[in-house]
Amino acid sequence: MTENHTALYGEHEKAGASFTDFGGWQMPLKYSSELAEHHAVRNAAGLFDLSHMGEVWVSGPDAAAFLDYALAGKLSAVAVGKAKYSLICNADGGIVDDLISYRRGDDKYLVVPNAGNAATVAALLAERAAGFDVQVQDVSSETSLIAVQGPNAEAIVLTLVPEAQHMLVKELKYYAATEVGITVNGTVQDLLLARTGYTGEDGFEIYLPNADAPALWQALLENGQGQGLVPAGLAARDSLRLEAGMPLYGNELSQTGHPYAAGLGPVVSLAKESDFIGKAALAAIKESGDGTTSGRKLVGLKGVGRRAARGHYQVLKDGAAVGEVTSGQPSPTLGYPVALAYVDVEHASLGTMVDVDLRGKAEPFEVVALPFYKRQK
Repeated sequence: MTENHTALYGEHEKAGASFTDFGGWQMPLKYSSELAEHHAVRNAAGLFDLSHMGEVWVSGPDAAAFLDYALAGKLSAVAVGKAKYSLICNADGGIVDDLISYRRGDDKYLVVPNAGNAATVAALLAERAAGFDVQVQDVSSETSLIAVQGPNAEAIVLTLVPEAQHMLVKELKYYAATEVGITVNGTVQDLLLARTGYTGEDGFEIYLPNADAPALWQALLENGQGQGLVPAGLAARDSLRLEAGMPLYGNELSQTGHPYAAGLGPVVSLAKESDFIGKAALAAIKESGDGTTSGRKLVGLKGVGRRAARGHYQVLKDGAAVGEVTSGQPSPTLGYPVALAYVDVEHASLGTMVDVDLRGKAEPFEVVALPFYKRQK
């Protein structure tokens, strides 16, 4: 497999990062201690390189109608300046990817797929655009994405924003985005700033050209020193998103699963007037009750003991397999093991006690509400 490097690879090397392959990209797993990075995001701030993610611009008179057809959500209902979490499905209702789309104008959207799926999603969007007056432009290879996440994220970002635009940043709502002046290499550039993230904390994601990414990364680290900002890798990102109950493509989501079993039924808009890819299949799945009255559904599991469940471990009830763990580890914030798992619906009710087969030993877990962790606002 080809190893892709982001524009910030050199910065990670200088910081002593340990690297891992993620979706064909060499990404920082951690810089020092993944636990310290996790706690920094919960209590102060963490800096993430998300440049492995994809960026696809969809523009033209039919942009809104096209995305209503291409994605499971109703993107035409999104206000300019806002963002929406959605799914791109196959004809059978399977999840090709989960993604965020930002509406940047009446006829302009930025669609952000996951790293390993970026090329697939860009190609699917181009294919589905036939018959629509739209342009689909994949700019993933020339775009970097830097995230600042944590309680101190706003204060850190404001150090690089002209004072006249501070209120623009402060008043930016969750799942909204705006163009804002950010100082890079001594000059103020208008960059796309989104109040989104994958950690369960307040935070921002900044889109910018590859050439400017190292300078912004350095400036954020320098200005964030007094605010406890540290660079954070994929290990911390994974433990943070798990505590926040956020699904990871390839773990909780796949083309063989469907939105209803994953608890993403509200993301699917069967009521929108237009047809969309997968609509008939998803309507039939919902009608049959699959994922709600039969089959398996995604649940949260809280460990009663100290040992953590891991992906692909079997969930048991009275010794019989009734599910499978998709993600699991000790929760640094909460102090006990947590896991996401697909479990037979008859054992998926809150408070149900199950066991997880931890390499031959049955350990007790309780089905609990998601998310495991929710920040105090």
